[in-house]
Amino acid sequence: MTGPNTGEPATVVVADDQALLRGSFRMLIDSAPDLLTVGEAGTGPQAVELASRAHPDVMLMDVRMPEFDGIEATRRICGTPGTEHVRVVILTTFDLDEYVYAALRVGASGFLLKDTPPAALLDAIRVVAAGDALLAPSVTRRLIAEFAHRPQPAQAPTPELDQITDREREVLTLIGRGLTNQEITESLHISLATTRTHVGHLLTKLGSHDRAQLVIAAYETGLVTPRTSPPPPVGMSPLAIGRRNRQ
Repeated sequence: MTGPNTGEPATVVVADDQALLRGSFRMLIDSAPDLLTVGEAGTGPQAVELASRAHPDVMLMDVRMPEFDGIEATRRICGTPGTEHVRVVILTTFDLDEYVYAALRVGASGFLLKDTPPAALLDAIRVVAAGDALLAPSVTRRLIAEFAHRPQPAQAPTPELDQITDREREVLTLIGRGLTNQEITESLHISLATTRTHVGHLLTKLGSHDRAQLVIAAYETGLVTPRTSPPPPVGMSPLAIGRRNRQ
């Protein structure tokens, strides 16, 4: 096992249809002593196969690739036993709404643009390798907008929530509103360790890949609506959410 909790470098696969970009990303990643690339993929099928063979901690995934795109590759990687632990960061020049929701919905742990500064990209990989969701403020605003344009959920039973406790429901609601673990702790007057335990139980019970999926679950079950969860300030750093979630 590799990653930030083992003392070994976090392993990374770069999936992009342009060889020059793959090479550039690989050189950048390998310049960091705590990160190590273990392969490159130029098509969707290659990305899926490499995830199964190399078992990286993180995969940087381009959206538009030959044969099938990065969204489908992400779905197959995150939804397949044996590779569901791989954390995918969608990295693209296409800042388009449909990609944002689709990528997060199928299991991506983050979404960044290719013009992200090199140091920020390396930090992003570290954040995701540590198990946190990585959402830039623009992505969070688009996620909220996606639900704002959907019909409001009917007041009907939500089987997904039947298995969680009342306290876990409170925690899920606060996660959906964008609160960090520390802020949830203060809001509910519980310990940080208890908050983390509740978050862990929610991930398991709801079958969520990471915190990004919990945010989506909070919206889809009607616990949170766009009116009750304003987007983060425009000036917030793209890595702020990921860093804050580790608190």
